[in-house]
Amino acid sequence: MIIKLLQLAILLFATLNTYSQQKGNLEFFNTDWGRTVSWDAFCERTKASGYDGIEIWFPSEEESQNQLKAALEKYDLKVAFLNGTNKSIPFAESLKQYTDHFHTLLSWNPVYINCHSGSDFFTMEQNKAFIDAANKVASESGTSIYHETHRGRFSYNLPDTEKYLAAIPELRLTLDISHWMVVHESLLERQDNNLEEVIARSHHIHARVGHSEGPQVNDPEAPEWKKALERHMAIWEAVIQKKWTESDSTFTITTEFGPPYYMPALPYTKLPVADQWKANVFIMNAIKKRMGIGK
Repeated sequence: MIIKLLQLAILLFATLNTYSQQKGNLEFFNTDWGRTVSWDAFCERTKASGYDGIEIWFPSEEESQNQLKAALEKYDLKVAFLNGTNKSIPFAESLKQYTDHFHTLLSWNPVYINCHSGSDFFTMEQNKAFIDAANKVASESGTSIYHETHRGRFSYNLPDTEKYLAAIPELRLTLDISHWMVVHESLLERQDNNLEEVIARSHHIHARVGHSEGPQVNDPEAPEWKKALERHMAIWEAVIQKKWTESDSTFTITTEFGPPYYMPALPYTKLPVADQWKANVFIMNAIKKRMGIGK
């Protein structure tokens, strides 16, 4: 009996030791959501805060594009872009616009492209057309293209997303689990089995803490959100650890707490109840600490 217990203890120690050694690299990208300053000022502060790059929608004005390029070079920051389905125009036109825009984005050599693909009002066949178009570009270009779990898109809820994952083996996700917390009015505590394939197919994370009544807590440091924070952190850790065990490549994360009115604001004065920048830097550092980065 003692020998068996000893053997079990040795096995557990070896397992835990192997798990603890599964440590890779993380790169953090800052959102420019709510940006009110110049690209230079934004990139300077982003770099000083410890980020590796920025994730943005591509600027439409040439002058802004030039300023962006100069700031990225000056502060040695990487760039990732977003692309999205325009739901306000006819399907065929929207699909062409979505597909064509990839070529503009690829000319900047982004680390990855994150997509808001399709619509919750489209058929599965229509949504699949956007996913397939993106996957074709990814295959031809060698650039990583992900599809974000997002309200209003094909991936607005967990059960439907599972159907797309089953139907499209090449589908790679950006996991923004905060959207599903509010859609399903829970922290998905009893959905671990259903989350397994989602976790396995997630290649990028949008890090924001949601709750059962909204996609963003007012302040992730506030004690009343401890349970929500821990639930998000546990899911993110599962995604990161899985990718680290599968590959030695760097895993990317975008911190994405938003500005008012995604950030709750006071009535009449419209003042935000917390600091967006501080929230994003906090969540970046919390993930680094959780994953043992910088130790």
